[in-house]
Amino acid sequence: MPYKRKGRARFLCIMIVLAMLAAGCGKGGMEERSANPQQINNQAKEEGMPDDAAGSGADGVEVENKQTENEEAESGDGTKQALEELESEERALLPVEVSMEDNYRTYYEVFVYSFYDSNGDGIGDLRGLIDKLDYINDGDPQTTSDLGCNGIWLMPIMPSPSYHKYDVTDYYEIDPEYGTMEDFETLITECDKRGIKVIIDLVINHSSSEHLWFKEACSYLAALGDGEPSLEECPYVDYYHFTKEAGTGYSQVPESDVWYYEAQFYYGMPDLNLYNEQVQREIEDIVDFWLSKGVGGFRLDAAKEYETGVDSANVEILTWFTDMVKEKKEDAYLVAEVWTDISTYAQYYDSGIDSVFNFAFADSEGIIASAAKESAPASSYGKALENIQEMFSAHNPDYIDAPFYTNHDLARSAGYFSGDNAQSQTKIAGAMNLLMTGSAFVYYGEELGMKGAGKDENKRAPMYFSEDKDMPGMCTGPADMDSVKMKYGSYEEQVQDPYSIYHYYRKAIRIRNTFPAISKGIVTNLETYSDDTLTAFAKTYEDETLYIFCNLSVEPKTIQISEISSETEKIAASLYVDENRASLEEGTLTLPGYGVVILK
Repeated sequence: MPYKRKGRARFLCIMIVLAMLAAGCGKGGMEERSANPQQINNQAKEEGMPDDAAGSGADGVEVENKQTENEEAESGDGTKQALEELESEERALLPVEVSMEDNYRTYYEVFVYSFYDSNGDGIGDLRGLIDKLDYINDGDPQTTSDLGCNGIWLMPIMPSPSYHKYDVTDYYEIDPEYGTMEDFETLITECDKRGIKVIIDLVINHSSSEHLWFKEACSYLAALGDGEPSLEECPYVDYYHFTKEAGTGYSQVPESDVWYYEAQFYYGMPDLNLYNEQVQREIEDIVDFWLSKGVGGFRLDAAKEYETGVDSANVEILTWFTDMVKEKKEDAYLVAEVWTDISTYAQYYDSGIDSVFNFAFADSEGIIASAAKESAPASSYGKALENIQEMFSAHNPDYIDAPFYTNHDLARSAGYFSGDNAQSQTKIAGAMNLLMTGSAFVYYGEELGMKGAGKDENKRAPMYFSEDKDMPGMCTGPADMDSVKMKYGSYEEQVQDPYSIYHYYRKAIRIRNTFPAISKGIVTNLETYSDDTLTAFAKTYEDETLYIFCNLSVEPKTIQISEISSETEKIAASLYVDENRASLEEGTLTLPGYGVVILK
């Protein structure tokens, strides 16, 4: 092939000339040659040299680096565009203003100890929560940088010897680890400015064994020995359940071989006698105190254990408590923890209480998670939404459901799912909680897909604002917590990712706040359109009806909805786990994998 031989000769001459120029011009010649590497590579390709030879060495690396930089730039542009589109979609959703008297809200459960630290001691505090209020809700419905929760449930904040503070030593103070009463008053003021209703954990099933009432009673009984106590001498003896007979759930009074007391959880939490009128007056005074501080209501811990094993007695006590509080503040919001089966806790609505936590939908084997991981048909979710209405209203026509997906006692939801679709399932399960009627509750960090299972301390890990544990504000978490390796990125990382769990939750909450029918609507299950992987239901409130479709599989779903589409104008809102989108054309709705569409 004479042409190539001639070309190679010409190429060698050029190379010799360049070498001579380099030798004659010194450093300047080298810079000139290295400034035009592509010219030599092109010439080499023309002469038939292989590509790997033409692009070898530093020149080839430079080309590869440039390609990588271009790809990263394109990716960055794509992420920026997706974030801008997401913000535009959220701005088009304008949340409806909710009055402070309205008890249909979206609550954010905060464990202050692990949320945000303002003074550098590694323990979260009220000042830290105040600093981060704009993360929860900045008070401006026009902005899209906050979660949009309009309620906060504070886990116990009163003095206690434990990290979790469910054993109270003083019902009228703030635990010094968390700050001062002045800090609490500031928190309430700042929450009021933002339209956030604050409810606090009220633990009246038991006190701490270090509470003055209990210590006085124990000292008296220890000195009394085998005699009969006098309530005139020590009224606190009847504040608890003391007996001379040991039984299940009873512990021995310190320094006494005669007396025992009921403590169903553990010896450090002696059970209060809630039928004692003096105890009831004490509780009424405590309620007065905290209502005067501006709290919007109470979460009642362990209501099933007020009288262990006697549901009728517990309902009776709840009736007294509800009536007492509502006489003082009609719009106070009350929600009880009754951790048992749904047919049993439905009966607690006989007390007239606003809400009872809906455990049937929560946890790794609950209705939501079971449908999301396809261990139960998707249609079971819509059916359950419809069925609970009749079940609960039979006991209290004015009930407000209290759906939640996880809390401080349950393993975090990121661990419920595994495999390629785990993140998508984590997202849509969160949406299913937020699409329920009533006051929905979100446990802090679920919007980031935080992990935590096993011992309770692991479920209460530091809020994952940053991967950098030394960043100001980061908490160290409970002392006995295991090392928890997070599955998904921190807030700092997720806020930059348009398809993160954080952005998904934020939009889901905004949708909930935009359409009153989501939190207040009557549910009608749309059985015609539901199957093993698709759940469909309508929600009607006043003159608004929404049609909601959730695809709980990775595969797209196409359904004919001509009857519904003739009544609706458009897709009013949607949630997606990736870049794939839904479409509605001439009565045909196409949903991408794990897509949620709301028609209005």
